[in-house]
Amino acid sequence: GQYWSQIVTKLNSPSPEDIRLWDNRNLMHPWHSLGTEDADFMIASDAEGIYVYDESGRRYIDGPGGMWSSQIGYGRQEMADAIAAQVLKLPFNTPWTSTSGPAAQLAAKIAAESPGDLNNVFFTTGGSTAVDTALRFSHFYNNLRGRPEKKHIIARQKGYHGSTFMSASVSGKERDKSFLDTDTDSVHFVGNVNPYIRPDGMSVAAWCDEKTTELEAKILEVGADRVAAFIAEPILASGGVIVPPEGYHKRCLEICHQHDVLYISDEVVTAFGRLGEFFASESVFGIVPDIITSAKGITSGYVPLGAVLISDRLMAELTADDRSEVLFSNGFTYSAHPVSCAAALKNIEIMEREEIFAHVNAITPHFQARLQELRRHEIVGDARGMGLLGCVEGAAPSDSSEAKRLAVDKEFGYRLDAKCEERGLLLRPLINMCVFSPPLIISRDEVDMMFDIIDQALGEVNAEMC
Repeated sequence: GQYWSQIVTKLNSPSPEDIRLWDNRNLMHPWHSLGTEDADFMIASDAEGIYVYDESGRRYIDGPGGMWSSQIGYGRQEMADAIAAQVLKLPFNTPWTSTSGPAAQLAAKIAAESPGDLNNVFFTTGGSTAVDTALRFSHFYNNLRGRPEKKHIIARQKGYHGSTFMSASVSGKERDKSFLDTDTDSVHFVGNVNPYIRPDGMSVAAWCDEKTTELEAKILEVGADRVAAFIAEPILASGGVIVPPEGYHKRCLEICHQHDVLYISDEVVTAFGRLGEFFASESVFGIVPDIITSAKGITSGYVPLGAVLISDRLMAELTADDRSEVLFSNGFTYSAHPVSCAAALKNIEIMEREEIFAHVNAITPHFQARLQELRRHEIVGDARGMGLLGCVEGAAPSDSSEAKRLAVDKEFGYRLDAKCEERGLLLRPLINMCVFSPPLIISRDEVDMMFDIIDQALGEVNAEMC
């Protein structure tokens, strides 16, 4: 009717008010309540470097780095040129019967930078489909080896792995599963590995012992002959930037291999420089997993792309004289998309030429030191992170009333985010936490600007809630 006719007349030159109206009425956002037409999201209009601008031209530091994904920052002419050139040269090819130069080049580059023998690269559309593919491959692997019962997956509480049915099933964030079905028959969870929640008097080393023992106990409980894989983020990003105790991943890998369980390292967040390395599994945590999943930073968020890395050992175990017997019938229309692969190649070229990984390693000590200084606020229960990843978790003082403790548990993250936004900094609120992972090109002065804002905002939140 009249509403739609008005839209047609405004589509070519909409006002900010039009954009907001259409967004509220027609656009469904991830993780947002349905049935509301007054969400009034900030309209992101422009971006440059580490900054995002709203429709009024106001500038914000992009604390979340897009969604853990902005490595080289915004407004890169080189990226636009590379993407445009590939669109004109070859915008699409079917991955079923052909390949492209960018796809083959990117696969070779990733294999060259990967740990150990993870030399087989399967491209997907993003992180969720990368995890989904890795899990399906673990089932495929065991089917071909004559073990159809070995299909169960072990994952961790507070882990996040995606939004497809399978990747959501292995995600351990309770609130993400409200009103949505997941596989509860073949997916099993071990507890939160966050050292912050360990009992009073327990050392971090003892906590590590408990958590690794729990993994082995779960494998034995389910049955090693039934468990296909264990999936773990090196750092549990969306769960609150949870850094497991030192040595945890190495011991988990040893337990998995002892029981013939595949170890899937979900590096969707930690790969491509977030921790100062191409991949973090081996360089930071000392493990060579069987499978690695990645996405986000592979293109710095300029276009969608994901990748699954599979070891030569696993592939060698699946060879057969009749190739039809090892058909991996999994894939996507946009697998190995030439434009996305060209963007990834340019993204990696920029990171290497500008020595962005070295910059991350150089600036990380200052970033993490400023993060730890936030502990001085009474309302901060924990401040944790690694590389250019950080989290501030709120906790009311122990002598607070139950009402105050409940308010902090429910509102801390949103209050801190709102006060930071007023000062020109975007964070990502997660109930009683705020997390941040700014573009990797952030300077020391910009790190100080970012933490000065958080510090000031925390002072206000502390005064209101304690």
